[in-house]
Amino acid sequence: MRPDQIRKVVVVGGGTAGWMSAATLAKIMGEMPGLEIELVESEAIGTVGVGEATIPQITLFNQMLGIDEVDFVKATNATYKLGIEFVDWVRIGHRYVHPFGTYGIDMRGVEFLHHWLKGRTLGDTTPLDAYSIGATAGVNSRMMWPRRDLPNSPVSKIVYAFQFDAGLYARYLRRMAEAAGVRRTEGRIVEVVQNPESGFVEAVVLEGGRRVEGELFLDCSGFRGLLIEQTLHAGFEDWSKWLPNDRAIAIPCESSDDEQPLTRATARPAGWQWRIPLQHRVGNGYVYSSAHVSDDEALTTLLANLDGAPLAEPNALRFTAGFRKQAWVKNVVAIGLAGGFLEPLESTSIHLIQAGIARLMNLFPTLAWTEAERRRYNERTLRDYVEIRDFLVLHYKSTERDDSPYWDYCRTLEPPEGLAERIAMFRANGRVFHESEELFADTSWQAVLMGQGVEPGGYHPAADLLSDEETLTRLRHIREVLGATVNEMPTQRAFLAMNNMTSDVSLRRAS
Repeated sequence: MRPDQIRKVVVVGGGTAGWMSAATLAKIMGEMPGLEIELVESEAIGTVGVGEATIPQITLFNQMLGIDEVDFVKATNATYKLGIEFVDWVRIGHRYVHPFGTYGIDMRGVEFLHHWLKGRTLGDTTPLDAYSIGATAGVNSRMMWPRRDLPNSPVSKIVYAFQFDAGLYARYLRRMAEAAGVRRTEGRIVEVVQNPESGFVEAVVLEGGRRVEGELFLDCSGFRGLLIEQTLHAGFEDWSKWLPNDRAIAIPCESSDDEQPLTRATARPAGWQWRIPLQHRVGNGYVYSSAHVSDDEALTTLLANLDGAPLAEPNALRFTAGFRKQAWVKNVVAIGLAGGFLEPLESTSIHLIQAGIARLMNLFPTLAWTEAERRRYNERTLRDYVEIRDFLVLHYKSTERDDSPYWDYCRTLEPPEGLAERIAMFRANGRVFHESEELFADTSWQAVLMGQGVEPGGYHPAADLLSDEETLTRLRHIREVLGATVNEMPTQRAFLAMNNMTSDVSLRRAS
């Protein structure tokens, strides 16, 4: 054992962030001699608990923990997700899908998009979604696991994520973490004890006087940032000039027959509404700007656009889009909402938790507390937030809507410099530049840029290596094969049933 090894990690707060952190620590480092992991949470303090949609990286996280997918889907009332459908974002009545995975196939070393762009100049008006198995299967309510044994079939390119009950997921991870040796302590923190010389956090004190000491603290306390902000004053960078939404109302409702494996984001007069179908209910919420609509009006709009009867009282949230100026200060690392907030338009909230945990595992410190580790962690975390911020702003900036003061503000806002450069390059020639380690691949940028109506002025010259006739023939063949493949796929409901993934709650409600 190293003499400078950290022997005690304290996770402050439960919920998704806390239990994802604890489960990962236990899985990766739990057998380290002398290491103790303790999570402190209070049942009296609620969690946000509305983040139910994910992106494909969650499958890697679950695999790392050794989670059995069938068991997980049943235990969390999960459904599958092949992408996000955006409704009314460009103009009322318009819709498109940001699918997971790729479009078509690259040809002659040129990205498929450029062949599709060339096809449009030749009169082929088929939408880009028709060349994505994620988009096509999603809107047709079809689902299956990818078939890696069929490399030439579109089913080999299926990429998926999940939609699940976040509260049930946290409980699922809690059981795993506690079985692996994590100690859970119930109690409300009333004091944070710092070393008078270094300022490092030494302990948290609970109601009743119990003292929980540690050497490394993970702040998973949500928006309030009990350690990172209230104690260590990391500072907050406000991004509301680009992302003006500052409130949300969430409410579950009864399910309907609409069982597409897609998250839906529908633009509203002062924000947008999410729809996340689970096996036993539908999660809904209205994310909006309080400067453009009252809370009562927002609730009225949300309730008027549910699939079925509400199943709970509305849950109101207030937030500011932005990021802690430092996610790691002294011996405290902020994970999840304690480190910042970006609205869940692209379902990135749980991914940011996952990325923060993975980065910490890679840079796990010793008692030497090397400054280079903190700096690297903070720099990379900031880049994650900036990249996602810019991707979100793209949805608002690139719109034709002028039917409300809210959309007038969004349409005319000055985008961040990096986003302005991306839009300009794509508008000029259909190209997307991609930095290393970025979350969103070229196809994601292509999906949203094209979906939001950013029209390229041309295509890659090498697309002309194929004759006009061959270009149109290949495009037709790709979409015919893809369409036929999707028609042979089972519906999501049938897929869940045939793989014994239908939850007990779903069975009871269907009976």
